[in-house]
Amino acid sequence: MGSSLGAVLITNGHEVRWVAADRSDSTHQRAKADGFAAMDDIATGVMGAEVVLSVCPPEFAGDVAHQVADAGFTGLFVDANAVSPDSARGAASTIAGAGATMVDGGIIGPPVRGGARNLLYLSGDANDVATVARLFDGTPVETVVLDAPIGGASATKMAFAGWTKGSSALLLAVRAMATAEGVTEGLDHAWQTMLPHLSEQLRRAAVGSAPKAWRFEAEMREIAATLDSVGLPAGFHEAAADVYARLAEFRDSTDVNPDEVIERLTH
Repeated sequence: MGSSLGAVLITNGHEVRWVAADRSDSTHQRAKADGFAAMDDIATGVMGAEVVLSVCPPEFAGDVAHQVADAGFTGLFVDANAVSPDSARGAASTIAGAGATMVDGGIIGPPVRGGARNLLYLSGDANDVATVARLFDGTPVETVVLDAPIGGASATKMAFAGWTKGSSALLLAVRAMATAEGVTEGLDHAWQTMLPHLSEQLRRAAVGSAPKAWRFEAEMREIAATLDSVGLPAGFHEAAADVYARLAEFRDSTDVNPDEVIERLTH
């Protein structure tokens, strides 16, 4: 996701840097193809930069904010990670301690490659939000400015993903239960009769989610924390996190067999 956002910023005439240390060969290849300038570490990368855009697996978002603050960055930090509103507010506090300001971001949709489009929700100080929105003018990234403080964009992302990724985990789990009980034939008949769209939805959930499950686990826990913070049950998404944790072996797989995904959940 981060590389696709960087690519559209390049097309808009901006210089884009990235921290190349300890990254995979495929990440290096994408960054080189997109024209990013490789930096050895975060301190070097943020030196002289006006905006830092943080897009990483949610479990690392807090560490990135701390590293950017420790590097002495005093510009505009955009936390566009799938984190809870409280996590976003924590990052804002960290960044403010270094003299920087933060815009809260929430990305909904696929990477913007091959004609795809997505939504980048933004919240925080109106002037800072407007600065970030202008960076993406005319690109496939549609910025949506929320009249909300830090945490608003993250809450929007949590609500959206709470359904899309949470319901995919539930569908995979109930199918795995039916498989373990030996009643898939009966379930298939019920689906075909009453809910004919679910068979294809199950296939998409397995093929689409399994390669990314290693990232979804932490995201589900951020959603659970968001629900808990407003007095709602967190158990739905704690369980979804467990479902995705069991699928970590499919990381970055390009040829996923749905039956193998279901089998993995019960072993």
